[in-house]
Amino acid sequence: MSGRQKALLGLFAVLLVALFVVAVGAGRDDRGDPGGRHGLVDRLGALGGERSAVDPATVSADCADGAGRLEFTGSCAVRVADPGGLRTLVLRSAARFTVVAPARGDADLTIRDEVEPAADGTGAVAKIAVDQATDVGLVCPGLGACTVVVATS
Repeated sequence: MSGRQKALLGLFAVLLVALFVVAVGAGRDDRGDPGGRHGLVDRLGALGGERSAVDPATVSADCADGAGRLEFTGSCAVRVADPGGLRTLVLRSAARFTVVAPARGDADLTIRDEVEPAADGTGAVAKIAVDQATDVGLVCPGLGACTVVVATS
């Protein structure tokens, strides 16, 4: 290794140590907000683009009441056809509902989430990452009926 390469390697090591010290020193002592994100993360996400949503025509269910509209009492089994890549299944409802879905990829994990309507009145929204043919379960709490729409955004 030449002297120039050793100097560059040393400079790189000093830069890494300096970045580590700055990162540790700039940290906060609070636990943070799990729903909040830093503005830099949002800007970097915008550069990468958004995942496209699952086409409602590729979603079938035993409770389907028209294209992309699901009406059920109790529970409903939703089948998403293979999207051919990573897509987002977007489910919207005016009322709360529960989603039970497998984790994407080869993970042997089932995720359950109780989706509540937003405080601003926009309703409840569930976004599920889908990369292969998937079965998703929907559960309507209580004795009433639920209406969930498969949305494109």
